[in-house]
Amino acid sequence: MKLQLTRLGDTRMFTAHGQGHVAVNGVRYDSSIVVQADEVHSDWNPADFDDLTEADFEYFLKLKPEVLLFGTGTTQRFAHPKLYRMLTEARIAVEFMDTPAACRTYNILVAEDRNVVAAILV
Repeated sequence: MKLQLTRLGDTRMFTAHGQGHVAVNGVRYDSSIVVQADEVHSDWNPADFDDLTEADFEYFLKLKPEVLLFGTGTTQRFAHPKLYRMLTEARIAVEFMDTPAACRTYNILVAEDRNVVAAILV
């Protein structure tokens, strides 16, 4: 079987991650971001995981993803379901994982042309 690199054009993909930063298509981000196949949003700025509110999750309703991957930093953490209830009611799957796992999973799903959004807390 022949294996070759898939050409994804202008699709936004994670190209690096490290302590306190991620890179999307080679551009480094040192603050929290939201990534979709066609855009990087830097206007989503929760200060800390412990300070997340329902409003922080309502942000994703307008993006209408099938799946929201929530990168929680170096350690996997879970928000209380009441904070993102409106997303599950809108039939949006929400997955919490550490940031490296969220970056890898996002890249796989976006390469499969899935409607996925990654929210990365840095």
